[in-house]
Parts: sequence; structure tokens; C-alpha cells
Amino acid sequence: MTKAIRIHEHGGPEGLRYEDVETGQPGPGQALVRHTAIGVNFIDCYYRTGLYPAPGGLPLIPGGEGAGVVEAVGEGVGSLKPGDRVAYSTGLGAYAGERLVAADRLVKLPDAIADEQAAGMMLKGMTAEYLLQQTFKVKPGDTILFHAAAGGVGLIAGQWASHLGATVIGTVGSPEKAERARAHGYRHVIDYRTEDFVARVKEITGGKKCDVVYDSVGKDTFAGSLDCLRPLGMMVSFGQSSGAVPPFSVNILSQKGSLFLTRPTLFTYTATRAGLEQSANGLFDVVGRGIVRIEVNQRYALKDAAQAHRDLEGRRTTGATVLLP
Repeated sequence: MTKAIRIHEHGGPEGLRYEDVETGQPGPGQALVRHTAIGVNFIDCYYRTGLYPAPGGLPLIPGGEGAGVVEAVGEGVGSLKPGDRVAYSTGLGAYAGERLVAADRLVKLPDAIADEQAAGMMLKGMTAEYLLQQTFKVKPGDTILFHAAAGGVGLIAGQWASHLGATVIGTVGSPEKAERARAHGYRHVIDYRTEDFVARVKEITGGKKCDVVYDSVGKDTFAGSLDCLRPLGMMVSFGQSSGAVPPFSVNILSQKGSLFLTRPTLFTYTATRAGLEQSANGLFDVVGRGIVRIEVNQRYALKDAAQAHRDLEGRRTTGATVLLP
């Protein structure tokens, strides 16, 4: 038996209930992980509201990333043993004191990376890895626009893209977040509450605009993001914190310069064990070498997950947020 947060009906943060749940013993190919820290991400809110349907229906335990210690392993698991420090970003079920995880979804943590740091970076950090290294491979001389620059993925991406030699432009919603973005690799920061980000991008780039735009905001920024791209530029829509992008004619992509548009997910890029290891190892490398700093700026007790969701949706958080069992 362990404590967990469960959702019995879709809705607001008040629907996150702190309850006793039965964990069970690991079956073939599984490991029992005792969490030491659990990551909180916007996708958790999407499952809570029902925007993303839960594969197993309700009730559900939200959360897709965590770090902890292997307590036991099931039959056929030879890559892990009790006592191993591990982390993951997979499926649902992380908002719990302990859980069963498919062993091939777990990665061992290097000694240099703390548990809270790992729990707060697996989803966001591997997202930054595939965005910058696979979806659009950023190279020296590229100009990129990254929305929500002071968010969890944004702070990682700014540091990483700057290291890769790109000119990094970010959007934020307050002067405080602008300062944070500048401290994390962003050469130019635009406060979208007081400035027209499309006009500012054109000004910053001398009218050349961007090679790629990374947009996790969705409805409020999508149309403007397309106007920030040079001909043959790529629009990467990887989230929708302001709401879903309204339907549009695909012809708009040709009208604005034969643009490319993709809607990627981490789950696709890490579906295979090889893909998972590539993404995780790339993240561990830049964090281990100090190229990317992972800052856990908010900590909540597991029982206070509802407040964590309120703060996340209210855009009152920066960097990584973790729950502590």
C-alpha cells in the first residue's frame, strides 16, 4: 500500500485526491520503484482536464516522470537490481509513493545528478533534446524563436541552443521571467504582454526572421509564430498551454513561404529502447558537463499536488517543479 494522487472525474485541480492505493509486486519485465521525487508537467493538467484521454480511463494516477530507487525487480530483468538509482519519463502513474514501471523504460542515473534534479528534467530535458537535436537539428548560425522561454523546457532549450551556436530569441510574460531567460542563454527576450512578438522578431533579425519556431503555447501564438518564419522555415508545435490551435487551411503554409509544420511528441522519439537511451544520454551529457543547469524552483508535498497544478496553470512557476512523497 502506498499514498497516491488519483483523479476520479475530469475537471479542476480540486479533483486531485490523496488516497491509499495498492502497488503490488513486479511482474515479468517490471521494476518496483520507490519515488524520491516526482516531476510536474503541463501534460499532467491535460490528462486531469480530459484534454488528453487517459489510455486506461478513470480513475487515473497522473504524472509521467520521476526518480527513485529500485526496490524489487520481476522475472527476466537483468539490467537493474534493488538499490539502483533510476529515473524515467513514461506513461501515467508517477504521482505516488511507489509504482511499478516497465524496466526497459528506466534509465540509471549518473552519480553527479541528484534525484530531484532528475525528476524535474527527464520529460523537459529529453523534450529539449529531440526538439533541438532531432526535429530540427540546430546548428551554428541558426536563429530560433522559443515561446515560454522561462518555463521548464524553455530554460533548458535556451542554454542548449546557445551552446550549439544559435541566436536564441525567447518570449516571456513578465520582466522577472525575462531576466531569468537572459540568464539561461537567450540573446533576445520579448515580453509578449507589452510587445508585439512578431514585429520584434522582424526587428531583431533585420527582416530575415527565424529558421525555426518552437511553440508550446498553442492558440494564442500559433498564427504569429508562422509570421516569424523565413521561407522554408519550420514550425514546431509541441504543446498548447493557452488552448488548442484552431482548425486552419493547410494552404496558409504555402502562402507564408512553403513552411514546414510538425506536431511531435517525446513518446514517439523515445518509443524504442535505442531512442530512449539516445535522448537520455544526450541530456545526461550536457547536464553532466555543466552546459545545461537544471533548477528545481518549486517543491510541494505529494498531498499538495492540487496547489502545484494551480501554480503551473497560473504561470506562477519557473524552471522545474517536483512533488516529494
